[in-house]
Amino acid sequence: MPSEPGRRQLDVRDDVRPEDPNAPPLLDVKDLHVYYRAAGRVGRRGLHVRAVDGVSLALGRGESLGLVGESGSGKSTLAKSLIRLERATSGEIHLDGTDILAISERAFVPMRRRIQMIFQDSLNSLNPRYTLADTLAEPFMVHRLAPRRQLRDKVAELLTSVGLSPEMMDLRATELSGGQRQRVNIARALAPTPEVIIADEPTSSLDVSVQAQVLNLMRDLQRQMGMSYLFISHDLGVIRRMASQVAVMYLGKVVEAAPRDSIYARPLHPYTRALMMAAPRPDPRRERQRRQAPIPGEVPSASAQPAGCRFHPRCSMARPVCAAEEPPLRPIEPGHWSACHFAEELRANSPDLPARPEP
Repeated sequence: MPSEPGRRQLDVRDDVRPEDPNAPPLLDVKDLHVYYRAAGRVGRRGLHVRAVDGVSLALGRGESLGLVGESGSGKSTLAKSLIRLERATSGEIHLDGTDILAISERAFVPMRRRIQMIFQDSLNSLNPRYTLADTLAEPFMVHRLAPRRQLRDKVAELLTSVGLSPEMMDLRATELSGGQRQRVNIARALAPTPEVIIADEPTSSLDVSVQAQVLNLMRDLQRQMGMSYLFISHDLGVIRRMASQVAVMYLGKVVEAAPRDSIYARPLHPYTRALMMAAPRPDPRRERQRRQAPIPGEVPSASAQPAGCRFHPRCSMARPVCAAEEPPLRPIEPGHWSACHFAEELRANSPDLPARPEP
């Protein structure tokens, strides 16, 4: 587990300042582990899958934190565990001072309205048999936020708030475009007026033009309502646009955390740098000249993780110590943390990366 200063450095403080800078974080995750027992061969015990392996982070009121990493890094498992859709093996998740892992399901029900999630699959996360009115009225009924006679008015307000017409409330999800469905998902998350929204790849299945519309909508809603965002994506451009602080995950661990501008200009972990180099460039000539596979191999299985540094089998800087000792997440520069034995060497010898435009 990183030290307390290291954990608190994951806070986002750039875009929205809290009224009290010394106030405790709204969402405070401490040394969270989520392990599964995978099925093994007949006669053999199953293996532990360490999907999330000691993650700590904190998020203040009205702030945004971007979480980035390849598929299989544990991002979605972490997101689901924060709203108790996945059972955590150990650790703490404090929502405004209450450890939601230490209370019963009944006690957690009234807290669900304070932390909501926008899912990646905009179609499968909506009931195809429900109209939009049914879908958006449900949070009001579950949390007893409005009488039945007011539900259609509440639904109309929600649809308007996300740029959809109230006349659409009798349509079903299958009658909508991908962008419209994701707006409905955002509206459903907004219904109970949450304080924290966890957005798990909310634009990954959308066209580029629709992505920009949805991202602009989410930023406008945050300014209007003061919500906190944990924004999860494998798209570095999206993270750069939506978050002022970035944490990078690899095989269940946070390997680097820093302010957005710092981490994009000069990443201090080989994995983060490789991700940056792998991102497509808008200049066709530079895109043709760059290496096509800057990260060799694939993400190892979470049930058979390498010893030492988890990235060392794929790292161009790997040395014997990397296979023997796991590097801790530690400060390399003010506010910039890295879990690499040779982060100082990387800082000294690596030029800043060229800036890329946001989507």
